[in-house]
Amino acid sequence: MKACLFAVVFALVAPVAATSQTMNHDHMMHGNQTGMMSEGMLPRETGQSAFAAIQEIVALLEADPSTDWSKVDIEALRQHLIDMNNVTLEAVVEATRSGDSMRFVVSGEGLVRESIRRMVTAHATTMNGVDGWKFEAKNSDAGAILTVTPPDQLSMIKLRALGFIGLMTVGMHHQQHHWMLASGKAPHP
Repeated sequence: MKACLFAVVFALVAPVAATSQTMNHDHMMHGNQTGMMSEGMLPRETGQSAFAAIQEIVALLEADPSTDWSKVDIEALRQHLIDMNNVTLEAVVEATRSGDSMRFVVSGEGLVRESIRRMVTAHATTMNGVDGWKFEAKNSDAGAILTVTPPDQLSMIKLRALGFIGLMTVGMHHQQHHWMLASGKAPHP
């Protein structure tokens, strides 16, 4: 499964490198025409990370001749990236150990609360059962509660070190999720 997912991610990212080189060359030419930048001075970062993630997906869609533009939904990806930002930077997390599980009470107000609910539920659904880990999510008045039971004591040490946000990053499913959202496919079973 991991090898297959790696292959999918590699297949998706490889065309971006070629597209990025072409785009950088085009921008370098423009920079040289205006006399503002020399070829070796062009920055590589596109700016803000959400913008860069969207740019990467758009480049992949443009590079794929089978893209069905009538199904593409870049706005859905943008909304998901807003959720990721809200949960990563704005959520308040209380972690407690209960027996062989960790319980994360994740809270926020308004849009942050709604982002928490979407992200925690989706992550628990995606990761439950992977490598023997058990994820259970439920909504709360202030956000969501995520209970995670690792398969063994060594994994509990890892879980405590990762904490909530580290745990949310585990699994190379994010890139595939972003691709599915943007290309108009259902990202969750």
